[in-house]
Amino acid sequence: MSAATTFEPVSLAANDIHLAFGPNAVLRGIDLDVPAGTTTAVIGPSGSGKSTLLRALNRLYEPDRGDILLDGRSVLHDNPDELRQRIGMVFQQFNLFPHRTVLDNVTLAPRTLKRLGADAARELGLEQLERVGLRHKADVRPGTLSGGQQQRVAIARALAMAPQVMFFDEATSALDPELVKGILALISDLGDEGMTMVVVTHEMGFARSAANAVVFMDHGKVVETGPPDRLFENAETDRLRQFLSQVL
Repeated sequence: MSAATTFEPVSLAANDIHLAFGPNAVLRGIDLDVPAGTTTAVIGPSGSGKSTLLRALNRLYEPDRGDILLDGRSVLHDNPDELRQRIGMVFQQFNLFPHRTVLDNVTLAPRTLKRLGADAARELGLEQLERVGLRHKADVRPGTLSGGQQQRVAIARALAMAPQVMFFDEATSALDPELVKGILALISDLGDEGMTMVVVTHEMGFARSAANAVVFMDHGKVVETGPPDRLFENAETDRLRQFLSQVL
């Protein structure tokens, strides 16, 4: 993997985040502390608010209450578009432009948002495709790629903006099982390189081996948080023990 890009990771914190959709309280006082250069895995049952939390943290949804800190500084009053340039996000669905080449997909945001020139954008795009093992696919359309390859392009696209934090929202859940391992290895490599990451995942093996901390959510709250070994070996709450008994 190319080490051409060095990250400048920052810490991320959420303090007492609340979010409701009408009468439905989805996030109910979430606290999160992700030190710079660490990986936090967020686990929990479907509907517990995990994906909504990521969207609140990069202000795709505006929290009703609470604060979000990047590098110790509140970002709730920043321009949301500028904030999203600092936080890369990879979703379940790849959301690639089918009519553009792989390289165009990766370079579109740096060219339009950062006003990068064509040559510099191409060099950056190829560098990020090299990082995810797809430089040789630069000139094809996304529709010719496998699901795993498309997700790699989506990761390269996020990295091309030189984010300080990366969010992964169930990045492997739309993939065939044999493709999951490669994407998880790529995410793990990013962590090894020092990227600050929050990873919402159903993959307990990844949460255990690649995360510095694990957060267990249920019904819009953080029920338990701590180092992976303690949570998996010695859960303190009945709810987490019950959840693990169903997924392990």
